[in-house]
Amino acid sequence: MKPLYLLAGGHGPARHDPDPLLQAVFSQIDRKRPSIAYVGAASDDDRDFLKWISALFRKAGAGKVRLAPTAAGADRDEALRVLSESDLVYISGGDVEAGMRILQAGGLTPFLKRLQNAGKPFFGLSAGSIMLAQSWVRWPDPSNDATAEQFDCLNLAPIFCDTHAEAEDWEELKMLLSLGPHSRAVGYGIPSGGALCVTPDGKVSALGKPAVRFQKQAGVIVSLPPLTPDSAFSSSHVR
Repeated sequence: MKPLYLLAGGHGPARHDPDPLLQAVFSQIDRKRPSIAYVGAASDDDRDFLKWISALFRKAGAGKVRLAPTAAGADRDEALRVLSESDLVYISGGDVEAGMRILQAGGLTPFLKRLQNAGKPFFGLSAGSIMLAQSWVRWPDPSNDATAEQFDCLNLAPIFCDTHAEAEDWEELKMLLSLGPHSRAVGYGIPSGGALCVTPDGKVSALGKPAVRFQKQAGVIVSLPPLTPDSAFSSSHVR
C-alpha cells in the first residue's frame, strides 16, 4: 500500500509556482500528469472549490481531475467508476462530520478501504486529512465540553491529527486525545502550509513545516518535541 499525504492547506497568498507538497504527492505515481478522483463529500461537492483546487493540482503536475460525486442524489456508480479509474484519490476540505456522514450513507467507506488495500494512493486537505485519519471529535452541545465525543473517520492513515489550528492551540485535537481509550496515542497538529506523510503501518514524516505533537500521559495531555520535516521541504519552500 502507498503512503498517504495529509495536507493542512492555509489561507496564505496564492502561489505563483507549483506547490512542492503537491509535487511530492504526485511523484509517487510513475506516470506523467496522473489523474485524480475528487471526493468532495466534506464540501457537498462544491463546484467552485473543485475548480479552484483542480487548477492548483494541474499547476503541480496533475492531469485530469474528475468529481467522484457523493452529494445527495449523486450517481454512486459514477463515483465508483471515477475512483477506480483515477491514479490518486483526493479527499477535500470542508466539514469533517458532514463528510463522513455522506460517505457512510453512500456506502463508500468500505470501497475506499479496498482501493487502499489494492495500492491506490490517497491524499487529503484540511478536513479531508482529518477524515483520512482514525477519528475526530464533535460536541452535541457546543457550550458543554462534557458532551464531547469521538466519531469514526476512514482510518486509512492510522493516526490522530488536526490541521491549521494554531490560533486555537489545537484545542480540538487535545480534546480528541483526552477522550480516546488508546494508551499513549500521539496526536499530530499539521500547521498551515505543512503536511504529513503516513505509511499504512503508521510511520509518520513531516513535510513543509514542523508538526506539533501531543500525547495523553497519566490522564494529562502533554506536548512532545515537534516532528521536524525533511530538509528538502523546509518552511522556505512553503508559502
